[in-house]
Amino acid sequence: MNKLLMIALAASAALVSTVPAQARDGCGPGFHRGPYGACHPNGGPVVVGVAGPRIGVFYGGHGYWDGHRYWGHRFYRHGRWVYN
Repeated sequence: MNKLLMIALAASAALVSTVPAQARDGCGPGFHRGPYGACHPNGGPVVVGVAGPRIGVFYGGHGYWDGHRYWGHRFYRHGRWVYN
């Protein structure tokens, strides 16, 4: 009975002694280890709704954006905008 009690005690001690990684493991507070061991910040600011230039809008000093590049002028021809 004593052997069984000692085995149970050793098994519970092994389970209790395992703890998750903490800031003292080298990354510091507010950081965590990545999959390859590098330190990464926890969370951080999230930027939502920031988009690039909108198609068909004139930007001073650049021109009209057509989705690929800036154009100096645009014309409405055959039911659509044509950039020139």
